[in-house]
Amino acid sequence: MPTRRLSQSDIALLAHFRHQLRRFLRVSEELARAHGCTAQQYQLLLQLRGFPGRRWASIAELAERLQAQHHGVVALVTRCEAAGWVERRASRGDQRLVEVHLTPAGRALVERLARLHRDELASVRGGFAVPGITPPGEPPR
Repeated sequence: MPTRRLSQSDIALLAHFRHQLRRFLRVSEELARAHGCTAQQYQLLLQLRGFPGRRWASIAELAERLQAQHHGVVALVTRCEAAGWVERRASRGDQRLVEVHLTPAGRALVERLARLHRDELASVRGGFAVPGITPPGEPPR
């Protein structure tokens, strides 16, 4: 199937998307810093809080969700543990597996930051359109 050339408006839309994405990420970094953590720590807490089907995740699962190296996630978990936001527990079902759980302080922090991030996302609604792809519920262009 031949691919069509991108038009100037396609390129402009991609540029707008990247600008909005970078703007959101910059705001995210500032929000995290203002609440005493890094953007990476917030991402870890968010992935733990939003992990599908249970209240914990393994290091390997977090590495996949964060698209990060295993050893980097181990270090990130260690920093979050030192801050009192997560704790490691040996799995009851498999003693070789370490479960990473949010603490009450970690849960409170991630929920406060997630609310602020949701508000920021609402301000850039429509900024995340992708050329040639129609969002669900919209008529094709």
